[in-house]
Amino acid sequence: MNADFHYFATYCASLIAGYSNEEAEKIAYSANFVDCCTMTMLKKCGAPSSAATTQSQLELADFTTDILGLHEITRIWASFHFLPGDLYAPCKKGWRNYKNKFRLICKPNGELVKDTVMLAKGGSLEAIGIAMHILADTWAHQNFAGTPSLVINNTNTHVYEIFEGNEYQISFSHNPGRKDNIEERKYINSLYSGKETSIMNLGHGRMGHLPDLSFIKYKYLPAWGKWNELIKDNPSDYVKAFTQMVYTLKFYRGINAEFKLNEYDPLEKYIDKVVAIINKRQLSAAEDWKAFASELAGKEVNDFDVKKYIDTYLNSSNKDKTEFNSFILHALKQKSMVTNRIYKSKNKLAGYSIEYNGNSLKGLKDYWKLIEHEIKEKEKKHE
Repeated sequence: MNADFHYFATYCASLIAGYSNEEAEKIAYSANFVDCCTMTMLKKCGAPSSAATTQSQLELADFTTDILGLHEITRIWASFHFLPGDLYAPCKKGWRNYKNKFRLICKPNGELVKDTVMLAKGGSLEAIGIAMHILADTWAHQNFAGTPSLVINNTNTHVYEIFEGNEYQISFSHNPGRKDNIEERKYINSLYSGKETSIMNLGHGRMGHLPDLSFIKYKYLPAWGKWNELIKDNPSDYVKAFTQMVYTLKFYRGINAEFKLNEYDPLEKYIDKVVAIINKRQLSAAEDWKAFASELAGKEVNDFDVKKYIDTYLNSSNKDKTEFNSFILHALKQKSMVTNRIYKSKNKLAGYSIEYNGNSLKGLKDYWKLIEHEIKEKEKKHE
């Protein structure tokens, strides 16, 4: 999903769920910041690079796809953008490595969605924002995996938009200097690479930005699906994403007593507005979502400023009390949880997992900042 949904639509969902304007802005900010928090940014701030929730194009271009590099890529993209739908999904085709990749395919309403939601329960607004980003992406990014894989993520030229009862072929260009063109149905995608683990085969790169556009309904041939035609109805999925966010945010506020998968908020008087924004043919719905958020807030809401977290963190005399630090801690928790679930399913694509029980540490050293925080919290409780 794009920033229009992760920031402004999440802002709207938070306000509808009953959060104050200030709280809604913090949730929305963290939701969108997931797409900004790179290793490069963290290193510049003196923060742990292991808390990265995304990778820039330059970072990916420099990243080696040896086994350790693939582990790191998978930990980031599977944890925050392509949450696996079923780590034990039945798969009769292929060797073990193929099955492991197949089981990383993103789907909504999987057990890891519930794990992600519950992990943020009782946590900070930043933790809730991260959970909202991940939940929303399970709808937009479904049917793709957060690990580089030609046999899973590849598609071909058989891509058609379904619009007003007709089908129109979509064409792709690999020229990054061009822009997506809705009217001509010409979009930018990643360059084909026959190398199984090429970065070009990460996530939905081969389908370009189509999964991130709320208005489009299209059909294509996924490699993992034995090249059988699959229809992706983004408008329907985006409405479900929004209503599931509202339902979940009400759970965090205690309005909904429990969280259940496949449950959605009816929205009542807001549903027509939400559907209209989602179905509007445009590359960015930011202005429409912002206008709706401002209407709900009773005043014009702030735009997203990527430097806000960073500037506050760098200028603070107590960095542990900043929103950025809170974001970092929950990002580490989320990555650790997902990596652990993948590892426990006997899938090594995200590398070795760690478990910390207060006495011992195994595996990766990435999470030392999180462990130090948990030790301090335990010590406070015993004081």
